[in-house]
Amino acid sequence: MHQFKTSSPPARPHREFFAIRPHDNDTRWTPVAASHGCIDEIILSDNLDATTGTGSRTRLARWSAGALINRPVVHDFFEEVFIVEGDLVVGCDAKGQGGESFGTYTFACRPPGALHGPFVSRGGCVMLEFQYYGAL
Repeated sequence: MHQFKTSSPPARPHREFFAIRPHDNDTRWTPVAASHGCIDEIILSDNLDATTGTGSRTRLARWSAGALINRPVVHDFFEEVFIVEGDLVVGCDAKGQGGESFGTYTFACRPPGALHGPFVSRGGCVMLEFQYYGAL
């Protein structure tokens, strides 16, 4: 488990309200590493530093229909997830079968070290995610 540091992460820049249009073709979605092109993200604000165990990240994550993470996931930061649209199945098997389905306006809060998943999105989804070290 990660030991929390007392050093401060770099400040995140001030960003006043700005438009996010996740369905426009000109919106800059970026593929999430190791997702095999099935999960994209828009980073809204970020100073998460895994090396020092400090900071936080706010992002939109877009899962395509059929996107699957076929094994449980664990990380050393807090994670809060709000499903904006679509569906996410939690606790499916490695082939995406079974599990419990969650839809729009559902929320999860995971402390560091919480084992979660596997996951599949049968119809695709967009989630608002907050990831952070320490207490906010």
